[in-house]
Amino acid sequence: MYKELTRREIVNLIPAGMALANAAGLRAQASESGNPSGEIVVRVTAGTKRFAPEPSLKWRPARGSSAEAVVLDPGRSFQEILGFGAAFTDAACYMFHQLSAPAREDLFKELFDPSEMGLNTCRLCIGSSDYATKAYSYDDGDPDPEMQRFSIDHDREYILPMLKLGRRVNPGLFLLGSPWSPPGWMKTGGSMLGGSMRKRFFAPYALYFVKFLQAYKDAGVPVDAVTTQNEVDTDQDGNMPACLWGQEYETEFVGQHLGPRLAANKLGTKIWIVDHNYNLWGRAIAELDDPDVNRYVDGAAWHGYSGQPAAMTRVHDAHPGKHMYWTEGGPDLGPAYLTNWCDWSTTFAGILRNWARSIIGWNLALDETGKPNIGPFPCGGVVTIHSKTGEITRSGQYWALAHYSRTIRRGAKRIESSAAADRISHVACVNPDGGTALVLTNSGGERKILVRVAGMEAEVGLPADSITSLTWRS
Repeated sequence: MYKELTRREIVNLIPAGMALANAAGLRAQASESGNPSGEIVVRVTAGTKRFAPEPSLKWRPARGSSAEAVVLDPGRSFQEILGFGAAFTDAACYMFHQLSAPAREDLFKELFDPSEMGLNTCRLCIGSSDYATKAYSYDDGDPDPEMQRFSIDHDREYILPMLKLGRRVNPGLFLLGSPWSPPGWMKTGGSMLGGSMRKRFFAPYALYFVKFLQAYKDAGVPVDAVTTQNEVDTDQDGNMPACLWGQEYETEFVGQHLGPRLAANKLGTKIWIVDHNYNLWGRAIAELDDPDVNRYVDGAAWHGYSGQPAAMTRVHDAHPGKHMYWTEGGPDLGPAYLTNWCDWSTTFAGILRNWARSIIGWNLALDETGKPNIGPFPCGGVVTIHSKTGEITRSGQYWALAHYSRTIRRGAKRIESSAAADRISHVACVNPDGGTALVLTNSGGERKILVRVAGMEAEVGLPADSITSLTWRS
C-alpha cells in the first residue's frame, strides 16, 4: 500500500519534476493492484435525458475527506446476480401479438437483445393471472386427478410464440413459472377466483406441474424455475384467480409432493417458495427449517407491496445456502408513470442490497388503459402499447431497469458500497469480465459527489432526480 498524498504535499516535499513522476508512479501502482485506472463511462436519466451518454470521467489519487463520497470495497462481495426482467403475462403477450411483425421484432430486440436492454430473467403465468383475457387453467371442468384432460392449447396462440421470440433474441432468457390458482376443482368453492387448496389434491397438483413443465419443454420453451403459488397469503376476496396456501400446506406440498415429483422426472427445474410480500419472512424461515423443503428448494421469491426488503437479509442470514429473488412489482398508470424512475431505482437498490439475485417487474406490456385485465388492480406495463395506433411508450420503471440491466451482467457479484450522503442510493457490482458497474440514484437536488475505490477517486455530478450509471475497467 502507498501513502495517500495530496498534490500540495507532493509539491512541497519534492521538486516539481519528481512530483509529476511520483504521481505517475501512484497511478501505475493503482493499476497494478487492480484499482481503477481507465475512463469511466457515464449514462444519465434525468429531465429530458433517457440513459443518455455523458462525457467520460477520469480517476485521480484520492484526497481529503470521504464525508461526501460513495466508497466501494471490492474485497467484500455478496450475491451473484441472475438478472432483470418482467412478466410475460397473458395480457402482455396479447399486446405483443397485436403489433405488426416488424414492430414486434424491433421491440423484442430493444427489450431482450444482450447488446441493448438485455432483459434476461422473466416470469410467466401457469394458467391465467388477473392480467389475462379470461380466467383459465390447463384442466378446467370436473375433477380430473389423472390429468387426462390437461392441455396448454390456450397458450399456443400468442403466449408460447412470444416466449419463443424472447428466447430467440436472448438465448439466455431465464423463465420463472408461477400459478395464480390451481384448477377450480382442486379448491374449496370450486372456482379459480379465490378459495383455498384442498390437501387431497396435492398429488394431482404435483402432476399438474410436471405436465406443464413437460408440455412447455416439448413446445420449445423449457421453464427454469417455479413457485408454488403467486401470493400464498391471500385469496384476493374472490375477485381474481388466487388461492390461499397455509404455511403447513406449502411445506407439505413442496417437501412431500412437488419436490420429489420434479426430482423423479429429472426436469432440472428449481423451486422457489412464498412468492409474496416481505412481511412473510418468518414463514420463509420456518419452511426452510423443514428438512424436506430445504432439500428441494433453491430459495424464496418476494414481492414488495408490504414490509421492507431487509426481510430478505433475515431469511438469507437464517439460511445462507438459499437464494433470494424479487419476482413482482409494477407501475400504476398515473401522472408519474413516465417519470418516476428515481422511485423505482431507489426500490431496486434496496432489493439488490438485501441479497436478491433478480429483479422481475410485473407486466412487460399493457395498453394505454392498463388492459387486458380481469382483476381489481390497476397497473401499467413496463411499456405501453397503444391499442389503436401501436405507439410504444416507455415507463419510468423501464428507464430505471435500463440502468441495471444494461450495466450489470448475469454472474456479476455485488460488492460493498457505502455513503453518508443523504438521498443517494447506490449499488455496485463487479461483472464477470472484471469491469465494475455502479448505479447512483439521486432523489434530491443537483449535487456533486466523489466515488472512491481504494486509493483512487472520481468526481461525479448528479442532476436533480436522476439515475447515473458508471462503468469502468480496472
